[in-house]
Amino acid sequence: MNTANVQEGAARGPGGLRQGRATPHGTARYASRFAGSVHAGHFRAAPGGLILSSIGIGTYLGEPDDADDRLYRDAVVAAVRSGCNVIDTAVNYRCQRSERSIGQALSELMGAGGEGEFFSREEVVVATKGGFIPFDGGFPARPAEWFRSALLAPGIASPQDVVADCHIMTPRYLDAQIEWSRRNLGLETLDIYYLHNPETQLQEVRRDEFLVRLRAAFELLEQKVAAGAIGVYGVATWDGLRLPPDHPGHLSLRELLGAAEQAGGRSHHFKAIQLPVNLAMGEASLDANQMSGARRVSLLEAASEAGLTVMASGSLLQGQVISALPPSFGDHVQGLRTSAQRGLQVVRSVPGVACALVGMKQLDHVRENLGVAAIPPMAGEEARRLLQACRSPRR
Repeated sequence: MNTANVQEGAARGPGGLRQGRATPHGTARYASRFAGSVHAGHFRAAPGGLILSSIGIGTYLGEPDDADDRLYRDAVVAAVRSGCNVIDTAVNYRCQRSERSIGQALSELMGAGGEGEFFSREEVVVATKGGFIPFDGGFPARPAEWFRSALLAPGIASPQDVVADCHIMTPRYLDAQIEWSRRNLGLETLDIYYLHNPETQLQEVRRDEFLVRLRAAFELLEQKVAAGAIGVYGVATWDGLRLPPDHPGHLSLRELLGAAEQAGGRSHHFKAIQLPVNLAMGEASLDANQMSGARRVSLLEAASEAGLTVMASGSLLQGQVISALPPSFGDHVQGLRTSAQRGLQVVRSVPGVACALVGMKQLDHVRENLGVAAIPPMAGEEARRLLQACRSPRR
């Protein structure tokens, strides 16, 4: 047992929240724990100096019940003990229960009644999101009554704030959601906070109004960085950053960065983005839908030039990708025994991807997916070639 880590990881601040945040020194120490048991290419230095595992654990799917709470808690513990120091969630996942399951896992990992090796807060990167309306612990029988009591009565939101019956990104709403997430996770500082699918707003508001709302949201996030509630912020999207520029739901990285600079100046804290990258959704690498200077480039190239950390979500598309792979695909991805491992190997090897996120709540999936860490990433151009070969025709 590392007593220093127990004491460091167990430090609590006001409200019982665990103090600290992921640091370059702490994440480098985490990587050093696995020297000799994983390939050196499994850990990557992200902009800002954090060392990230190339595979991260996601917590989206599942039921809001005790059984899945236990599964996720145990999966997060196993993942961190197996070389995965990136944990991704959102306040609305499983009605806030995914965040709470992670909080329980972190307590076990960081010395509050757990067994085995302990880790410090500074070694683990925790990312969450806000924007969608979450319920609390389960689906209420009367959602409208829950909305009135949980959001309207305390002044967190008004009916006029709601877009598409599910999305809010006003400053007062995000402020409350950050506090809910800190409480659920038991963390004083959230390492990465994403504005969740902001393109949802474009279903109902004009782009000029959207940019006004975006800047207001970023101003709030800059304030939360200054207060120590979050480390850095960004956007997590599903469609927006993959769509062509002429699509109404397209998100321009240049506009996002412009809004961040208006909110926080040239030293703003917009530092991370998340979007799908998998064998069926390779747009982030293959499509030149963003501008960098006077050049039209891919999202991943534009993000790299802007110094952003990119997390790939949906790396296996909830299993849909790997179920469609032909047996011959294994000939192109050597050294791995399962389609899931091969799919992750491609995604984590795509140039510009810092971490491939994959949902895991079964211990055998943790073992299978983290098995990729033992081999070197493939050549970047080969990974891009496989994305191109597997991509689905645009509908």
